[in-house]
Amino acid sequence: MSTLTGIRSPDRPTNGPEPAAWPARDRVALAAGLLAPFLVALVLVPFRTDLSHTNAALVLVVAVVMVAALGNRAAGVVAALSAAAWFDFFLVRPYTTFDITASADIETAVLLLAVGLIVSQLAARARRLEVITVTDADHLARIHATADLVQSVKSGDSVVDHVRRELTELLGLRSCRFEYGTLLGHPWRLQQDGSVTTGRRHGDVDAAGWPEGEIELRAYGNGHYLGRFMLTPGPGPVPPLQARLVAVTLADQTGAALDTSGPVRQG
Repeated sequence: MSTLTGIRSPDRPTNGPEPAAWPARDRVALAAGLLAPFLVALVLVPFRTDLSHTNAALVLVVAVVMVAALGNRAAGVVAALSAAAWFDFFLVRPYTTFDITASADIETAVLLLAVGLIVSQLAARARRLEVITVTDADHLARIHATADLVQSVKSGDSVVDHVRRELTELLGLRSCRFEYGTLLGHPWRLQQDGSVTTGRRHGDVDAAGWPEGEIELRAYGNGHYLGRFMLTPGPGPVPPLQARLVAVTLADQTGAALDTSGPVRQG
C-alpha cells in the first residue's frame, strides 16, 4: 500500500489504488445519523404529552441538519429516516409501536421525513461548496495570472504551456504533458470536485496516495472536450483538496482559451 508520501510499494497492484473507504468523518456521521435522532426522541419522551408533534418534529429536524452538516448526503438521509421512525415510535400514539392512527400524525411524520431529506441535501451541498472556496493568496495569484494570459494572447499554445508549468509546481508533478483531442485508454481522472476516479472506482488519494501511472485532467471549452493534461505524480505528498480544485480551474481556463483561439499544436 502507498503511504501519504505517495511512494508506491512493489507489492501494490499497478491498476491504481483500492476503492476508497469512507473518511472517518463520514463514518462517524453515519453512526450519528442512526443514533442522534434516537437519543433526541428519547430525551423528548418525558415531554411528549405537553409538546406538540410539530415542535417535536422540528427538534428532530435540527438533529438531521447537524448530522448532514457533519457528514455527507448518505448520513443525512439515514438521519432523516431514523428521525421519522423514532418520532413515530416514541412521540406518537400508540407509543412504542410503529403504528400511527391519526391522519394529522401521519402527515407530520411524512413531512418530517421529507424536510429531513431536503435539508440533508442542502447541508451536504453546503459542505462541498465550503471546501471549493479558494482563499489562499498563491492559489488566487495562479488563477488571476492564467486569466490575464487567456485574455491577452491569441494562441492557445501559450496558455497550455503556462498551465503545464503551473500544474507541475502546484501539484508537485514529475512531469505534465498535454494531449489534444485524444481519449485513449482508461487512466485515472482528476475530477471537478478534486477526487480521482476511473470508471466507477474512486481512489482515496488523501489516504492512499496518487494511483499508479498518469492521471488525466480534461480541458473543456463551451461544453466541448478539447484535450487533456496528463499528470505524472512526483514522490512528494498528495496536494490538498484546495490545490486540486485550483488545478481543475486552470484546466477550465485552458479549455476556454482553446475554444477561443483554436487547437493546440500537435506533437
